[in-house]
Amino acid sequence: IVTFSEEEKEQLRKFTNKSYLLDKRSCHHVYLGLIDILLAYCYEICVNEGDKNVESSWNVRKLSATLCWLESFTSIHDVLVSFGRRVLCYPLHRHFGLVTRAFNDTVMILQLGKAAVLKCLLDIHKIFMENDPAYILNDLFITDYCIWIQKTKSKKLAALSHSLRKTTLTKSHIGFELEELEAAAVLVQEEESMLKAAGTVSKQQLPSSESETSDSEESSSTSSSETESSDSDECESSASEDGKINSLQGTLQEKRTAPLIDCNGLRQDINTSTFEVSDEKSKVSLRSTSVPGKLIEELEKQMHTAIRLSEQPEGLATASRVLPEQEENRVSEPDRSSKDTTGKGNFLKVSSKTNPLLFLCSTNEDDD
Repeated sequence: IVTFSEEEKEQLRKFTNKSYLLDKRSCHHVYLGLIDILLAYCYEICVNEGDKNVESSWNVRKLSATLCWLESFTSIHDVLVSFGRRVLCYPLHRHFGLVTRAFNDTVMILQLGKAAVLKCLLDIHKIFMENDPAYILNDLFITDYCIWIQKTKSKKLAALSHSLRKTTLTKSHIGFELEELEAAAVLVQEEESMLKAAGTVSKQQLPSSESETSDSEESSSTSSSETESSDSDECESSASEDGKINSLQGTLQEKRTAPLIDCNGLRQDINTSTFEVSDEKSKVSLRSTSVPGKLIEELEKQMHTAIRLSEQPEGLATASRVLPEQEENRVSEPDRSSKDTTGKGNFLKVSSKTNPLLFLCSTNEDDD
């Protein structure tokens, strides 16, 4: 038994008493419009579980073509197709199962009689009154439906529910190729499951392969260590041989340059790698580690000339003869400077310390 609340009774008191003169065709359109409105309302109740929200009025008026753009249907099947297409396009929750659920709920409401239908219409009227653009639909449709449904016969509503139950709606009737899309989705799921299974099998095989790779790495490391040890042995042997050869070459060069060094007045110590110049007045010692870059180059030139002279032993006599003359010239140079200064009236004292640059000048003259 359907009972009305005090609020619903108050809504009914506000309605005026009207009588509607409808022919058979218009009455048929009105019944089909009633089914369309009830389907949208049942979807709203099913999705939100009876709790009203700001989208409730939008769902009802958007899913019902009668309320959305004043559609007039000719058959129940057209009503179901229109509702199914709208459910799969517009709302947030789009599923063909919601279409069948709303269809079954509408059949049940029509079976309960005009009291149940009137209670649903009063709820829709309340939803639209709380929404700014939707209250116009109350003046166009819902208020008149609430007044008209009270004067209808329950037998007509039972016949309507019976004819609605006989009507079938499938996915192919919607026209969106739902069956083909679902078959493609099933194939994709199967492929993904197969890929996952293959991935799990490969992950299980990974530990065995990792052990094999570790064994191969160990073998490669041992082989590399053996090759490194053999290479180090070869390097040591080659280094020892090179050391012997270098020592032999050094002794040969010392033997060749020994007479030349004695004639020029130079003496080379192998351990300290220093050069001592014997002069009549002083001795200058130069170490290879403390000599600037220019001195090193000049010493290298001197060594090259010494090696060249060692290859030609006939020139030793001439070199020994030239050296005393150069020394005399070097000693006479300060005397000239002193004479020049005496002419002018200035006296310069020559220090007892020898200038190392004089030695460099003598070496340059020797090279020339």
